[in-house]
Amino acid sequence: MDIPRIFNITESAHRIHNPFTPEKLATLGAALRMEKGTRVLDLGSGSGEMLCTWARDYGIIGTGIDMSQLFSEQAKLRAEELGVVEQVQFIHGDAAGYVSDDKVGVAACVGATWIGGGVAGTIELLAQSLRAGGIILIGEPYWRQLPLTDDVAKGCLVNLISDFLMLPELLASFSRLGYDVVEMVLADQDGWDRYEAAKWLTMRRWLETNPDDELAIEVRAQLTSEPQRYAAYTREYLGWGVFALMPR
Repeated sequence: MDIPRIFNITESAHRIHNPFTPEKLATLGAALRMEKGTRVLDLGSGSGEMLCTWARDYGIIGTGIDMSQLFSEQAKLRAEELGVVEQVQFIHGDAAGYVSDDKVGVAACVGATWIGGGVAGTIELLAQSLRAGGIILIGEPYWRQLPLTDDVAKGCLVNLISDFLMLPELLASFSRLGYDVVEMVLADQDGWDRYEAAKWLTMRRWLETNPDDELAIEVRAQLTSEPQRYAAYTREYLGWGVFALMPR
């Protein structure tokens, strides 16, 4: 069980697999006003930066599940590095359908809502692990400006314009699902740059040491095209944020 290998290659040096800086991640943790000992479930936990830093800074107890074997191993190493191995655990597995045995104060899926087949399904899945009075976290893209054509959407690596909403419409969609939006922290362009541009050096270094790998042609093509594509499309059109929700 694993994610496509290309993502393990391009994001192997990432600690945060979303367009968030460490400062934004800390801001989100502080905004939630979590008490020490709060249980946090993170579906699609990546390299564990959210759970590990929140365990260190806010005293949470966390469980993360991710399909990437590499990222799961990196998460465990990060827990050791920050001295929080007694507070967090990371499971290499499929988070789709995962429900915690113990109800949690924060149930999160930050940037991986395909786990539940989309935003609504992911919220429904997270709600099954949530204790009364708990908070759901959803990390999701939105349009900063609406593309005029589906070709522009495809330039953002999005199939259709309708795949994402403008920010006010996204917030309204949470309300229609029966949730109050109680906090949000939005990515800025620096966060997008750190997420996307950091891949380019990783790809270049990987190509230098793996010239004969079966994926070398694909990685070379991405390294050649991604800076221009990103600057022309994703950086201009896509926003991203983490939204804190509480059921009414």
